[in-house]
Amino acid sequence: MKKKTSGSELAKQLGIPPARGMEAVIKAQLISAILKAVEKRNLTHAELARRSGLPRSAVTGILSGSLQKVTIDRVLRLAEAANLEAEVRVKDAA
Repeated sequence: MKKKTSGSELAKQLGIPPARGMEAVIKAQLISAILKAVEKRNLTHAELARRSGLPRSAVTGILSGSLQKVTIDRVLRLAEAANLEAEVRVKDAA
C-alpha cells in the first residue's frame, strides 16, 4: 500500500508554498473518489457534465489528469454530480 503524501511534504518536494501542496493533495483525493464513483455507477462524462453544469471537455480533462482550469469548486461540483459528499477534517499541525 502506498504511503499518503501530505500537502506540506508535496510542497517541499516541489518547492511550492504549503497551501498549494495541500490544495493539490485535496484535489487528487477528490478526483480519485470521483473516478471510483464513476466506475461504480457507470456514469459517462457527458452525464457528469450535465449534472455538474461543466462542459464535457472540462469533465474529461479533469478526470484524465489535466491540471488546467482545475479548481476546488469544479472538483466539488463533479463530486456532487457523482452523488458524493465531501468532508473536511482539520487538525493541529505536528
